[in-house]
Amino acid sequence: MSNLNQLMRQAQEMQSRLLEAQKKMENFEIFGDSGGGMVTVVIGGKGEAKKITIDPKLMLPEDAEVVGDLIVVAFNNAKEKLEAKMREEMGVMLPPGMKLF
Repeated sequence: MSNLNQLMRQAQEMQSRLLEAQKKMENFEIFGDSGGGMVTVVIGGKGEAKKITIDPKLMLPEDAEVVGDLIVVAFNNAKEKLEAKMREEMGVMLPPGMKLF
C-alpha cells in the first residue's frame, strides 16, 4: 500500500508541475519572422497571434499576395519556436517515451 501512496503522490506532484509550466508558458511571447525581417509575428503561449509587423516597403498593391505569404511563413516560424520552447520546458517532466505533440 505504501508504494501506491507514493505513486499517487508522485502523480500529483507531476500534475502540479505541469500546470505550473502551462501557466508560465501562457506568458511567453515568441517572435517569428520571414522575408529577412520584413514581416514579423508575435504569438502568445497558447499559439494565438498577438502582433504582426509589416515593413511599409511591402505595401504596394501588387505585393499583397507576397505579403500574405510572408505573414503565413512568419506565423508558422513563431509557432515552431513556441512548440520547441514547450518541449524544452515540459519535456523534463515527462516520462521517457511520452510526447507533447
